[in-house]
Amino acid sequence: MEAGCLHAFRGHPSIIGIDGVAADPKTGDVHLVLELIQGGLSLHDSDYMWRTPSEDTIREMMRQLIGAAKKVHGLGFIHRDIKSENILVCPLGELKLCDFGSATRKKPDGKPHQAYPVGTLQYNAPELLDGNWYYGPAIDMWGLGCVMAELLSGERLFQAESEYEMTAEMSELRDRMTSAAGKLDPECLKDLSEDGRDVLTGLLAFCPEKRLTAAEALEHQWFNNFKAALD
Repeated sequence: MEAGCLHAFRGHPSIIGIDGVAADPKTGDVHLVLELIQGGLSLHDSDYMWRTPSEDTIREMMRQLIGAAKKVHGLGFIHRDIKSENILVCPLGELKLCDFGSATRKKPDGKPHQAYPVGTLQYNAPELLDGNWYYGPAIDMWGLGCVMAELLSGERLFQAESEYEMTAEMSELRDRMTSAAGKLDPECLKDLSEDGRDVLTGLLAFCPEKRLTAAEALEHQWFNNFKAALD
């Protein structure tokens, strides 16, 4: 599945490239030959996480990552483990989504995915935490929202180590968003513009049907007003 996904996405500038597949005839092990990223640091291990980037830098980073998600979802796949550790940073700052080991094809509407845990707890969407196996690409958008919040604050949005703690932290976030009229608490992200906060809130919508899709996010004025100003 991982090799098939990467072959389908070949050529996208924000997705790790695959050069081939090699099999060991003695052991039967199969190895993916992937694009070499100089330095090989993940976003989690890069200096972006200890020197908070400017909003303009975060906007460009999110444009790349959401563009990658749009490609993945447009071809009928779900990554299912989007997190800062699965994003590689190139020498000039470009980002590459990687590790499609948990990826799967999207099920037709009304068909559940297999009922077993996927992804990483701290980046799991509410529907995954609730045991809803009828999920779709929206779980990737939640993961991107967690990554964006991490870039803005320098730490993970959720610190939980168990499902019980994760449920409590999600309830706290829901309360904060409700008390702030549907927006994230301004004290938490006080330097983020209103448009930027609107995108983050849309990515972190608790209802998957109300969560921004990749295509919708890229059409948001947070991206397009800035692009128009540059032009």
